[in-house]
Amino acid sequence: MTERKKTPLLDNFRVWAAVLVAAIHTSPLAAWTSLGDFFLTRILARLAVPFFFTVSGYFLAKNEWRSIGRFLKKSALLYGACVLLYLPLNLLAGHFSGPTDFLRRLTVDGTFYHLWYFPAVILGAFLAWQLSRLGRIPALCIAGVLYLAGLGGDSYYGLTVQIPALERFYTAFFQIASYTRNGLFFAPLFFLIGAAGYRWSRRVSRTGFLISFAAMSAEGFWLRGLGVQRHDSMYLFLPLCTMFLFSLLLGKNQGQNLPARRFSLLLFVVHPWCIAIARSAAARTLGVLVAGNGLFQFCAALGMAAFLEGICSHFAPLRPKARAWRELDGDALAHNAEVLQAALPEGCQLMAVVKADAYGHGAIPAARRLRKAGVQAFAAACLSEAVALRKAGIRGTILILGYTPPEDACQLRRWRLTQAVADAAHGQALAAQNQAVHVHIALDTGMHRLGISAGDQDAIAALYRLRGLKIDGVFSHLAVSDCLDADSKAYTAQQLKRFYDTITWMRSSGLNPGRVHIQASYGLWNLPEQPCQYARIGIALYGVQSDRGEILHKLDLQPVLSLRARVVHVQTLAAGETAGYGRAFQAERETRLAVVSIGYADGLPRDLPQRGGEVLLHGRRCPMVGRMCMDQLLVDITNAEAAPGDAATLLGRCGGEVITAEALAAQCGTITNELLSRLGGRLGRYWVPGA
Repeated sequence: MTERKKTPLLDNFRVWAAVLVAAIHTSPLAAWTSLGDFFLTRILARLAVPFFFTVSGYFLAKNEWRSIGRFLKKSALLYGACVLLYLPLNLLAGHFSGPTDFLRRLTVDGTFYHLWYFPAVILGAFLAWQLSRLGRIPALCIAGVLYLAGLGGDSYYGLTVQIPALERFYTAFFQIASYTRNGLFFAPLFFLIGAAGYRWSRRVSRTGFLISFAAMSAEGFWLRGLGVQRHDSMYLFLPLCTMFLFSLLLGKNQGQNLPARRFSLLLFVVHPWCIAIARSAAARTLGVLVAGNGLFQFCAALGMAAFLEGICSHFAPLRPKARAWRELDGDALAHNAEVLQAALPEGCQLMAVVKADAYGHGAIPAARRLRKAGVQAFAAACLSEAVALRKAGIRGTILILGYTPPEDACQLRRWRLTQAVADAAHGQALAAQNQAVHVHIALDTGMHRLGISAGDQDAIAALYRLRGLKIDGVFSHLAVSDCLDADSKAYTAQQLKRFYDTITWMRSSGLNPGRVHIQASYGLWNLPEQPCQYARIGIALYGVQSDRGEILHKLDLQPVLSLRARVVHVQTLAAGETAGYGRAFQAERETRLAVVSIGYADGLPRDLPQRGGEVLLHGRRCPMVGRMCMDQLLVDITNAEAAPGDAATLLGRCGGEVITAEALAAQCGTITNELLSRLGGRLGRYWVPGA
């Protein structure tokens, strides 16, 4: 069976859309044929901006609008940069007539003729997000009504103003905005068309596009003949035409083309500057006729944008995602920190546990993001982890929860670290180094791991007499706070009593315990508020539970990490053929197999395929088959679409499906803590934009 070739059509078409936008602003055919130029720039090119809106809506909805905040922030920052970029041209042309005019341009019309797109994107995406909560059909209906209202002030203006009430409405609106092609009337419908993700067969999509585009072309020439257009961004058949075009592209879209994506953005942003430079240079050297020629301006804009893209590619090459990678959401991490801090009682602070490389998430970038979110205390497992955080510029308290050899006390002092006292002998040895080490005393209340027995008052008091120690806190760890059976709850209550009895005794004896902490993630989930100054939160910070067990206090936490890998090969096996080591997989029917570039050397259990492991491809679940290799695994894609270059999701969301860390850990016979922290070092980490 021959595999149908797939290409990143959505990204590739971005380039054509940007080229069409440049054509709108240069009219390249105007010197030869006015009708041809009208068709190119006022009909065909009107597909460009709706396409940009639609593709954005599609990807926002694929993530269930979770990234809307990041998208709006990124759009606003890019718009701000464009405002500054075009400020010199605006000042030279004297475009701003005063503060009120500047404010109107900034918030609605755009500060240059093509920058109206960004206010439209920001308002349109926000409105589409809000409307999507009503459901697909009601949202599209409301957005459709808004579009029709905008249509009356655009291509059909000369007809609608025959009605006095509508004339008054549009007259009033045009005091606020120059056109109705703004974020209120124009953009929401196309965002929601993309969010709906309609995908018909190739024949239906192609036929629907050709018919609707022919109808839109006839509509455009008819309206031109009537002379009723105030502007020509909006046509009655434009939404239908965009819907079929997007379905046509989406049906054969595969993978990404990051260079095309960057070039399209670059061309869209800079082409007016390129036009201005080319026109000015040509006027001085080639003459006014050449400078005013639209085709010359069009070609010059494309050439200069391509030159700039070449420079960007040389000095700032794009880093495509590797064979397998961890995708991390910094906004989700910050959200979790905010939710967890809000769940703590007044006076208690979140101590972010970033040991084991932040449970596989990347300790340094995670700590940096948490610092921005207001977290001021961190916990690491060992000296090397803590020093790495300090070297990366992480400020605040950094507590080492594990053992540090006393001879390294100088490093503790040098890097301003806080060390857990593992037992009485450890505390004495640290003090003997004469480094005035900051410490938290670990109390053993029943975990029987590290710590001084909570009942050993002599040993605790002796530590306070050691001049080499600066005791800033006392803590303990709960052994079974993740269990809700009666026996476990009784044991946790016993541990809490031992801990607080010791703290009470210390205070009554004049021994300042400093900052007290005993809760970890499950202590927060399953216990009432505790009279502590810190809560050491690890796994909950990353938006997952250790397992799928019940918890008492559910919090609105979001998973931070997704795990993805590339499809590198697709083949078809006849019934009876085998694949993989030991011929462990035998096809019972004609089977399409995909080779995915991740294996047990990346931290996955070798027997995961036998445990029911799956990947997500284009929103479909596909079972792993055969034996997992060190670097690769086999996936049955008979009931799904896949091609080399596709991203397979092993952990996280893809379309409407999700593989949770809790579910994957259960299949692996472990807990999420182990699963995430043992992900291999050769897996790349990619913090999503805005993180």
